[in-house]
Amino acid sequence: MTLSPLAFHSGPFPPPLLRPPNVVVCSAKPAVSSPSNLSIDVHDRIGSLSQGGPNAGHTICNAEGKKFLLHLVPSGILNEDTVCVIGNGVVVHLPGLFKEIDSLESNGVSCKGRILISDRAHLLFDFHQQVDGLREAELAKSLIGTTKRGIGPCYSNKVIRNGIRVSDLRHMDIFPHKLDVLISDAASRFKQFNYGPDMLREEVERYKRYAERLEPFVADTVYLMNEAIAEKKKIFGGICTGLGIAPRVVGDLIGVVKAYTTRVGCGPFPTEILGEVGDLLRHAGQEFGNITGRPRRCGWVDIVALRYCCQINGFSSLNFTKLDILSDLAEIQIGVSYKHAVGTPLKSFPSDLHVLEQVQVEYEVVPGWKCDISSVRNYNDLPKAAREYVERIEDLIGVPIHYIGVGPGRDALILK
Repeated sequence: MTLSPLAFHSGPFPPPLLRPPNVVVCSAKPAVSSPSNLSIDVHDRIGSLSQGGPNAGHTICNAEGKKFLLHLVPSGILNEDTVCVIGNGVVVHLPGLFKEIDSLESNGVSCKGRILISDRAHLLFDFHQQVDGLREAELAKSLIGTTKRGIGPCYSNKVIRNGIRVSDLRHMDIFPHKLDVLISDAASRFKQFNYGPDMLREEVERYKRYAERLEPFVADTVYLMNEAIAEKKKIFGGICTGLGIAPRVVGDLIGVVKAYTTRVGCGPFPTEILGEVGDLLRHAGQEFGNITGRPRRCGWVDIVALRYCCQINGFSSLNFTKLDILSDLAEIQIGVSYKHAVGTPLKSFPSDLHVLEQVQVEYEVVPGWKCDISSVRNYNDLPKAAREYVERIEDLIGVPIHYIGVGPGRDALILK
């Protein structure tokens, strides 16, 4: 679908007219990537990944409906006119990245000259995954519930400044020492972590081969991204710290959020739905981890959390996905506010997890539409109840919903 400056519009919010050249699309949930079939159909553009690592899988359909499972490669790779940038904020697991590239190439998607990896990005090693598992075991009943893909430990190394970056692969004379320091630090922390000279030797030899293969993909992406902005190219993805783009050059900021709420792992989930309705959403929405296969937890839209995300990100509009998944429900609940356990209202999303665990959610109940909407492409053709649900969400969060997903296909998108 083309995001046209003259897109059709209805409702009280201003239309997306005279759209600035740089459009950022990012998840409206903290630390979670929300899938979207929102596609910006322009030539000479850049798709990007600015943070995170291979802990989340994203199923993307191409124009022919063929499915691709991506982790590190930006989804823009399926558009032959797009160059994909993996930014300095990403932690890169090279074995996984090369496996992903090989899979794309074997399915007819050319990656040569179309993927650029920041020389400042940090490398995620297999031992990071071991450390992730050991840390989870150490936490016991207080575990986070990570995918154990090593993301947290790798970022920890980045923060304490002993991590290894992509550019370090260009200096194989000092790479073994840096890797030895890194792994020795993990071994000193965990008694169960077995480390010896054979492990270091094997890992160094492996990364010598990876370095040779990786070199054609490596670039100073901060320089290239800012050059692209100067040349008025279209940039699709997130942002600032992870890509080296200044906030002042960002145009529209589009948040992606599901028509219901999901999360993985342990921890508070105020609007979680247990029982039959939760199972219905989970199976209808295929809410199972692409990597782990574990079922995602499902719940009603949480306005308190969503409003907080909109405030701190400054979204100009939302892409509201998976509205079709709610079609079998006779009624839908919206979590509109929180109360303390003693009954006093909370004015904002709490930072204290103990408070979040005990909040009482106040709900509004709205009617469902009980019909298939997956073939609808015009907003006014949606059932009245579906339109009222979308507009009520807009009213509660104060941000317009300009794009509505009604299915997994690239064309299953309504411009509002």
